[in-house]
Amino acid sequence: MEKIPMTRAGCVALEAELKTLKAVERPAIIRAIAEARELGDLKENAEYHSAREKQGFIEGRIKELEGTLSLADVIDPASLSGSVKFGATVTVADEDTDAEKTWQIVGEYEANVENGLLNIRSPIARALIGKEEGDSVEVRTPGGVKSYEIVEISYV
Repeated sequence: MEKIPMTRAGCVALEAELKTLKAVERPAIIRAIAEARELGDLKENAEYHSAREKQGFIEGRIKELEGTLSLADVIDPASLSGSVKFGATVTVADEDTDAEKTWQIVGEYEANVENGLLNIRSPIARALIGKEEGDSVEVRTPGGVKSYEIVEISYV
């Protein structure tokens, strides 16, 4: 199986979610199912069916997280330097508007564009990989071609 790159922070977040699902959510849903069973006829018991559906979701998410964490390749960005690679925090300037944006290039399971965490498989991240400060990159996005200049690269 292919290793899944992620930062230490991303790995810790997934481990915390897994721990919460196992220690809090799973026991709570088991209790909810037991309470719903006590109400009688299961065929028309909406609480029971809802709890079973939620249990299926929780168990599926637990399996997904366990699988992801078993394949995790945790990379410490602080040990890296140089051109843009996984874990880099990159500040770019839009060459049309001069607006600056800062993203950290992370794995797909920790990506969140609103929080500045860019999936390494995204078109922007793929265009930035291997580039240096001062380089210009063109990115084909669904909204058209965008040009960015790399202002700063850091590994925190």
